[in-house]
Amino acid sequence: MRRAPRRRGPLSTVVGIVLLALMLFPVYWMVNASLQPTGNTLRGGWFPLRPDLGGYATALRDQGRNLVTSLVVALGSVLLSLALAAPAAYALARFRLRGTDLVLLGILITQTVPGIVVANALYGAYADLGLLNSCLGLILADSTAGVPFAIVLLHTSMRSIPGEIVEAAQLDGAGRLRVLRSVVLPLSRNALITAAVFTFLFTWGDLLFALTLTTTGTVRPVTLGVYQYIGAHTNQWNAVMATTVLAAVPAAVLLVVAQRFVTTAATDGALR
Repeated sequence: MRRAPRRRGPLSTVVGIVLLALMLFPVYWMVNASLQPTGNTLRGGWFPLRPDLGGYATALRDQGRNLVTSLVVALGSVLLSLALAAPAAYALARFRLRGTDLVLLGILITQTVPGIVVANALYGAYADLGLLNSCLGLILADSTAGVPFAIVLLHTSMRSIPGEIVEAAQLDGAGRLRVLRSVVLPLSRNALITAAVFTFLFTWGDLLFALTLTTTGTVRPVTLGVYQYIGAHTNQWNAVMATTVLAAVPAAVLLVVAQRFVTTAATDGALR
């Protein structure tokens, strides 16, 4: 007989609420500090009784362009990573190729290479190619983390697609590219969205490539803007915190919107 699920007592609920409050307190304090008047936020109260939006006005004036740059780089990295990873994962999953396991092992090994090693190697190549201080250069650099992750994730999803579905499409006259576009990719929607979300988060939170591959202020992601903003405006902590709040909004909204697809992809991977 299957045992009835064990009910959680009130103590577990209290402990969960306390742990959740501790994890969310930095986020609350960040928002609270962004609404304080200009000056040292340590003097601010626990609640913004008189919220001041001056920090957000300063943040948008100084960091608005950096936010747009980060959005362009993150979306470009997502598109490039999926464009490269989807065909590669399909080939590894559906075609009978020798050394597929070794290829996947090599892809996983690339994930263990420290980012600073990749950034230093790219700096010399970018200097010769003229890609320093460019959105394209940052997109290519950030895709070095997104492509391997997307290949591994999509490979697992595409390998679980029944071969009969692919064969039926081929019998109807669909070529390999048509099968990939019209059959495999729609069936791998959850994995595609999950790969896109994590690639976006990788790129959106990147500081290493931005710090290494940009030497001027022409192209500056928001992470680098905050890093340099603190040193230049240490007495305007409300503007610094307002910038971090604005930078956190796109990632938070994306996670909320895509939560169902990410959870389904993780569950499908576990069941398969």
